[in-house]
Amino acid sequence: MKHVTTILSHIQSLPQFKLLKSHYCYQKFLSLLSPKFKKAIAFVYVRDETLFVALSHPGFKMELNYNKNLLKSLVSMLAQQDEKCQKMKVSKVVLFNSKNHKFVQEKSTYCSVPHYQEMALGTFTIESEDKDLLQAFETIRKSIEKQC
Repeated sequence: MKHVTTILSHIQSLPQFKLLKSHYCYQKFLSLLSPKFKKAIAFVYVRDETLFVALSHPGFKMELNYNKNLLKSLVSMLAQQDEKCQKMKVSKVVLFNSKNHKFVQEKSTYCSVPHYQEMALGTFTIESEDKDLLQAFETIRKSIEKQC
């Protein structure tokens, strides 16, 4: 009986599955990037010695534009270090905004209405002779006592 690794290596060597090798290299390349760049990049692919980088949000374009040389050098280092990625050579980097990638805005879990525990116990003296004021203070006292 054949081992799983033998079967997988055989499948990867078939011509119709040559994209699996390149996909492995792309994932390896993305794993080498910093978390900031991982968040910025939706997907990558190489065609005619050009690295195409799809951005997950248009705001990252300027940031990655300044770091094109870093991306090129990282791909060349990956090609030198990993045997599977030796055919991955890049001379140019093109950045573009991804149309298929949905721009997900993170929903805030912060609630703007403050919820806190009542610290007052409702034990205070009312020193007023006005009946309306006495009644208002009594309703305040009762609501405080209900919350405790």
